[in-house]
Amino acid sequence: MHPRLRAYADLLRLRFFFAWPVLFASGYVLATGIYGGFTWAGLARVALIGFFGFEAGFVLNDYVDREFDRRDIEKDRLTKYWRPFGTRPIPEGLVPASHALGIFVLFAAIAAVLILTLPRPHSVYVLLIMLYAFTIEIFYQEEKRSQSFPFAQLIGRTDFALFPVAGYLVAGIPDSTAVLYFLFFFPFALAHLGANDLIDIRNDEARGMKTIPVLYGIDRTAWWIAGFSALHALAAVFFMVRLGLPGTAGILAGLVLILYANTVILRKKTPDSALHVLPCFHVAMLVYAVSIALSGI
Repeated sequence: MHPRLRAYADLLRLRFFFAWPVLFASGYVLATGIYGGFTWAGLARVALIGFFGFEAGFVLNDYVDREFDRRDIEKDRLTKYWRPFGTRPIPEGLVPASHALGIFVLFAAIAAVLILTLPRPHSVYVLLIMLYAFTIEIFYQEEKRSQSFPFAQLIGRTDFALFPVAGYLVAGIPDSTAVLYFLFFFPFALAHLGANDLIDIRNDEARGMKTIPVLYGIDRTAWWIAGFSALHALAAVFFMVRLGLPGTAGILAGLVLILYANTVILRKKTPDSALHVLPCFHVAMLVYAVSIALSGI
């Protein structure tokens, strides 16, 4: 593959491109199971909104942090996991910052146009969440540089937790099921973030980023992951009541993976242990999304 194409693949984290449309669509299919209105054309539109919206957020993340990412000292760990060719394209000069900004604007515009084709008030709900997510992403990147309390993480991860909820609001309205989906996914997002930060602790120290392990150390980060995983499991109990058998089975299967990941991290409490079980979080998320969608059919 041409080096420039490899760089853009890394910028977009194309290794996981399929996950974001599936997660977004899970909310849509769940809502149509309650409110009706499912169509395959609608599902395709939802998948495109999820893809372009989430990819725009990835590019925005890299653009805002482009100068700090030059300080990385371990480039073969989390970067290699997330990006198929193991590069950080902007700080390495493989993709000009202006091009990355242009891609963000283009992808965000495509997502916005697709959202505006939705009937009101659904288009308003989803567009507001997208604008909130981009704003909070910038807040997260800026705030974690100087904080003494993890406001960036606690507030910033609301954007990820609202992502499947936005998919729900494509066909549904803000109701108790939407709230339960958010409460189910928010602690998962924080546990997942803790694992990511634990893996990347050396780079974050070099960047001067006040992430969870930089603020509290590795041992407490392991308990951060465990604590939010426990809250995630508790929220799952209430959310499963709204789901059918496929959703319940999928969530239980995902929780087994999360339990295993926490067992490994708590036993070893090292960045390598978190890297080893990071796929468990991602497989669990995919299992959740597919099973929740099946509950809406």
